[in-house]
Amino acid sequence: MRRFACCLVALGLALPVQAASLTWDESKFDTDFDEAQKPWAEIQAQLPPAPKADTLRPFTVDAVSANRYFIDQASLSVGTDGVVRYTVLIRSPAGAETVNYEGMRCETSERKIYAFGRADGSWAKNRYARWERFSRNLQASYHRELFNSYFCAGGEGLAPLKTIIRRLNSGGYQGG
Repeated sequence: MRRFACCLVALGLALPVQAASLTWDESKFDTDFDEAQKPWAEIQAQLPPAPKADTLRPFTVDAVSANRYFIDQASLSVGTDGVVRYTVLIRSPAGAETVNYEGMRCETSERKIYAFGRADGSWAKNRYARWERFSRNLQASYHRELFNSYFCAGGEGLAPLKTIIRRLNSGGYQGG
């Protein structure tokens, strides 16, 4: 009987410790089971090959700008994280080129520059890459144009890749 009592005491001491390790954090219940409540997580971006002339698609930013703007269609991707990733090439009237590999989030009107293109076709990773808001109304902003006419047009949120490519090939959003 004494043994039985000792076992009960030992069991009684172990249960609170075990129960404490199994406690449920009720505050996380909604975020664990409700997709809309889960915090956003960015997937790892992979740098694409350097853009090639035959995959560049022009887009117009502003009639006043003398620069020419291009998206490398081969670099376009729409991630499971809701980010469209793309290479943009900006060519000045003098022929100077700026090449960036970027991402855009339609949901938050943010963009991120992942890397800068080098003349030899390699990439320099942006050491200060972070998500930054941009104005959807700012004139002469290629981000505004990409947001409004290609990636997030029509208030539909992020368009599927096929739709983005169709828009690039047809001059932008045209009601669908």
